[in-house]
Amino acid sequence: MTVTDAVVRLAIILGFFLVVPLVVGQMEHKAMAHMQSRVGPMYAGAFHGWAQLVADGVKFAQKEDVVPAAADRRVFQLAPAVALIPYLVVLVTIPIGPGTQVGRNLDAGLFFVLAVMGVGVLGSLMAGWSSANKYSLLGGIRSAAQLMAYELPMILAASSVAMAAGTLSLTGIAEAWHWYWLPWQLMGLFVFFVSGLAELQRPPFDMPVADSEIIFGAYTEYTGIRFALFLLAEYAGIVVLSLLTAVLFLGGWKGPFYFGLGEAGFGWFWTLAKTLVLAFLVIWLRVSYPRLREDQLQKLAWTTLIPLALAQIALTGILKVV
Repeated sequence: MTVTDAVVRLAIILGFFLVVPLVVGQMEHKAMAHMQSRVGPMYAGAFHGWAQLVADGVKFAQKEDVVPAAADRRVFQLAPAVALIPYLVVLVTIPIGPGTQVGRNLDAGLFFVLAVMGVGVLGSLMAGWSSANKYSLLGGIRSAAQLMAYELPMILAASSVAMAAGTLSLTGIAEAWHWYWLPWQLMGLFVFFVSGLAELQRPPFDMPVADSEIIFGAYTEYTGIRFALFLLAEYAGIVVLSLLTAVLFLGGWKGPFYFGLGEAGFGWFWTLAKTLVLAFLVIWLRVSYPRLREDQLQKLAWTTLIPLALAQIALTGILKVV
């Protein structure tokens, strides 16, 4: 790979990182406006509220950047970057299409992605601890408990599809995927996606940011651009989770037709289409299900998802041997 090729790929990945999470954010505004009859997001900019996201950006930019007097200033200021940057790093290794349509194809790409995604959750822990706010600290502790509970089933579910493909390379997994994998990997898909939602602290797994109980959890003391970075990290996490789920369990760029252009020419469309459908599912779950209690959240992980993930690994092993 030449320097020019590397720079072009990094520029494309950065553009994807800056644009697609905002598209998902706009989609969430519109979907929630329709599903919950929220009239506000339908008026900004006149036509169907197209400027709502722009209005939110201007609002955050105008707000004062406040750091609590008793806060650990350096950790407090660094936390948004720790929450956001890992998702940008992860995108480098997730393939959009076959062949060279990936920033960098790693032989242990799946291991790398899961490890780096785990780092992003540390941003919430740093924010909660450094804010000098008891509610923020409580939100950070809940984040830690949630991470420990849901990291294991997520890794186990991803391991099952890696076993089926015989490789840890994300490109290799997508290339090895066949349509008949879907029925017997469906259990792993469910575990992986639900665990990913919990790690992103998205409803109904938003106990660490339960506004009715602890104001806004670890992010209570954040204002302005730093608060906006946490929101951007959330939408970037939705994109990464949806994209990774599409590549691992739904065949990535493989689709029913390519308009004569082949996988290399049109496969990227199917990857993005699957990603946006899964992102909409994340939004739909937010407006449709109530928040789980802490005991319900932990029980779901330890008594349901982990046994299902282990059963999926056992089923994969049996089918591979047979």
